[in-house]
Amino acid sequence: MMVTFQSTAAPNVVMLRDLAQYLLGLIGLRLDTRGVILHDELSGAIRCLEAAITDEEKSEFTLDSGQSLRGRNMESGSGLSQRAWPFLDMMRQAHRQNADIIWGL
Repeated sequence: MMVTFQSTAAPNVVMLRDLAQYLLGLIGLRLDTRGVILHDELSGAIRCLEAAITDEEKSEFTLDSGQSLRGRNMESGSGLSQRAWPFLDMMRQAHRQNADIIWGL
């Protein structure tokens, strides 16, 4: 199932339900049928998501059997920073324009 995030500050961001649930969990929210991130909550949400991305990037430098995990994630395009970028960009734009982000299933 797909989830669409909407804001007056940015184009819609559409993602699979599992990814939406994971990203919202990282910022301390639950994926309900409908939801909102208020503009005054965005700075904290952005910091949480950026911290999760930074933590993942730090852990990817650990060597595993002679090949870094970072190399594998970059090749497969599965890193958190790549998957979260459209949502993070939307949050940043909404924060700059004092706009909310809403979603519905």
